[in-house]
Amino acid sequence: MAAQKDLWDAIVIGAGIQGCFTAYHLAKHRKRVLLLEQFFLPHSRGSSHGQSRIIRKAYLEDFYTQMMHECYQIWAQLEHEAGTQLHRQTGLLLLGMKENQELKTIQATLSRQRVEHQCLSSEELKQRFPNIRLTRGEVGLLDNSGGVLYAYKALRALQDAVRQLGGIVHDGEKVVEINPGLLVKVKTTTRSYQAKSLVITAGPWTNELLRPLGIELPLQTLRINVCYWRERVPGSYGVSQAFPCFLWLGLYPHHLYGLPAGEYPGLMKVSYHHGNHADPEERDCPTARADIRDVQIVSSFVRDHFPDLKPEPAVMESCMYTNTPDEHFILDRHPKYDNIVIGAGFSGHGFKLAPVVGKILYELSMKLTPSYDLAPFRISRFPSLGKAHL
Repeated sequence: MAAQKDLWDAIVIGAGIQGCFTAYHLAKHRKRVLLLEQFFLPHSRGSSHGQSRIIRKAYLEDFYTQMMHECYQIWAQLEHEAGTQLHRQTGLLLLGMKENQELKTIQATLSRQRVEHQCLSSEELKQRFPNIRLTRGEVGLLDNSGGVLYAYKALRALQDAVRQLGGIVHDGEKVVEINPGLLVKVKTTTRSYQAKSLVITAGPWTNELLRPLGIELPLQTLRINVCYWRERVPGSYGVSQAFPCFLWLGLYPHHLYGLPAGEYPGLMKVSYHHGNHADPEERDCPTARADIRDVQIVSSFVRDHFPDLKPEPAVMESCMYTNTPDEHFILDRHPKYDNIVIGAGFSGHGFKLAPVVGKILYELSMKLTPSYDLAPFRISRFPSLGKAHL
């Protein structure tokens, strides 16, 4: 039995961006919180590392755009507390054919949610962005609120904030056993703890922790190749030239996205929003690097649409996505143990939404009424997860 001093209000497993924001909200509300991370920080094994992410309000679904209003406020608050820039507004340019249904739906969502945006014809696009080649007469939709989040700086600032607020962060400590009950007991490679509530934000390792608790979520782990492409003329696609982030819709089964050159001088990040099945334990093995079909897709895309980039990647990194079948998150309590809360399946678009996700997970763990309608995020939306799975 762990000593009384080891009784926590909440333990959070996983110190990626979602776990850190959960711990941040708990600590802000003066809860005794322990944040556990299996790897030594900082690390690049999960989904939250790297220099940059896109931030935007442009979404198909109203509920994400609504959540993003508050996310921007919390990001700004963290930036103020940290005293360092975590975000740069560049605009987000969505490109696709005029008849593209996704483009139409996003434009309707932005209008309903009163987000400042502009619709750009092919001619207007050519004038404003002459170094983008439109091959099919594409049109544009500019979400003025879009921009770049400095991911690594944000994660580090958040971990510092958790500590400053009185939260405890233990890295290099893998959870090996969870015993549910009125108090949840958590055993790690180092020692045991107990808490009134447990929040699991373990990314690709979520099901490994949940299986012994009688549930397996429909999560698919993908290894994503993140590619950087060299500018033929330095600065052509740089933030200093007011070049925006972009999402290109309708060319391939999944989006292509890009961020202006910045994190690596003279290199622009352009990648495919999909990857290859991967075991998170083996993502750094040489065999895991063999499948580069997605890189070939991006290479041909860059050659066709970005004439001022060299069409072979100068730098390749990797990242893990943990996808749900519908690419919406899972934010819910365990069906059997209501003091175990799960945040999972962020499907490659969770980073920007982490401030509100963390708030929701804090609310669920403290049995408070959630600030948002959680119907799109409940486990019960997957009919295959019936009682038989518990």
